[in-house]
Amino acid sequence: MSFLGDFPPLHNSLIVWHNARMRKLTATLCLTIAVLLGSMEMSASADFQKGLTAARNGDFATALREWTPLAEQGSASAQYNLGLMYQKGDGVSQDYATAVKLYRLAAQQGHAVAQFNLGTMYDRGLGVPQNVKTALKWYRLSAEKGYAKAQYNLGVMYENGQGVLQKYETAVKWYKLASEQGYAKAQGNLGTKYAFGLGVLKDYIRAHMWGNIASMNGHQLGAKLRDDFEKKMTPAQIAEAQKLARECVRKEYKGC
Repeated sequence: MSFLGDFPPLHNSLIVWHNARMRKLTATLCLTIAVLLGSMEMSASADFQKGLTAARNGDFATALREWTPLAEQGSASAQYNLGLMYQKGDGVSQDYATAVKLYRLAAQQGHAVAQFNLGTMYDRGLGVPQNVKTALKWYRLSAEKGYAKAQYNLGVMYENGQGVLQKYETAVKWYKLASEQGYAKAQGNLGTKYAFGLGVLKDYIRAHMWGNIASMNGHQLGAKLRDDFEKKMTPAQIAEAQKLARECVRKEYKGC
């Protein structure tokens, strides 16, 4: 997990005045406020970037100094990055409870990676009592925002019946979504589903294809899956699977 550099505005709204007799004054005030807010956001963004550069260079003291006030002002990105520092013990004493607190603040604002990290803390019982149902909740919120790692973890939970009823079809759904983003572990697991006909019709060609693609993306178990099932396939089936894999890569894993 690495530090993220997105920094949304700290302020999202202005009070709209409706008194007609004060329109001119209101327009002037709104313009002044907008200029001030814009200046504050530019300054905050610069401070965030300074912290990000420092963290990526291993200067965690500077990152802590720059991000702490931004996190206190409600920046989800700063809250997430500080949470990561406390989880890993980068420049601070490792403190899972503080990491959870910061992840939660960011997650409640819809920060997808913070939602995923909060899910992993509940999944593993780090800083909070282990609770797979709560982990599932946060994984789902992150997955629905398109975060591939959360989609993969959600697939695993449905495959194994962790916190939910075991449902291979739903596991396949989430594996496919993560696979379309190039997530190798999901591609390997999707291959096994085709190999054993779990949640999908058994299809050695598709199993070989996804195992091959997962292997291309660095997943060793994908290579093992491909090689194991190649022994049960005809040369024509192997050629078809290799052709489909090439086409899938060209399509960037979409519609495979």
